[in-house]
Amino acid sequence: MQTLNVGAGRTDTEYKAAEEQRCADLRTESQSDANYFFWAAGLAALGTGLLPVRLNILVGIGAVDLLTFYGRSPYGRSLGPVYPLVVYCVSATWVVALIALGFAARRGKRWAFLAGMVLYGVDMIPLVGTFSLWAFGIHSFFVFKWFQGQRALKD
Repeated sequence: MQTLNVGAGRTDTEYKAAEEQRCADLRTESQSDANYFFWAAGLAALGTGLLPVRLNILVGIGAVDLLTFYGRSPYGRSLGPVYPLVVYCVSATWVVALIALGFAARRGKRWAFLAGMVLYGVDMIPLVGTFSLWAFGIHSFFVFKWFQGQRALKD
């Protein structure tokens, strides 16, 4: 019986079984953190007007908020007939990107978690500029969960 690299009194097979169980638990935790991409996509669709109900008081996307704010003329009119289509396309692209990152993260791709953290980290800057503190808090929560997911994959 070899006792090198073995926990207190465990045999080599017990150690390997415990290590496999720990890896399985980390993969499960990572997959559960990857589900937050889908929650973020749903909330983004809810906050940007892609769904019939728009709830942009609680949730919002900083890039879309800036686009809607600076895309209006000083008199409150839209800048063109295609402008609403541009806003909806940007919103839909955001939601599709989150869904794609969610599927990649569920397959165990660490880069998907990192890309989501960068995407939401950059988007938090305009949220602070527009004083959307509730949306900033929700973004922070998602960044934290995705950090946990990528850390679980790293271990």
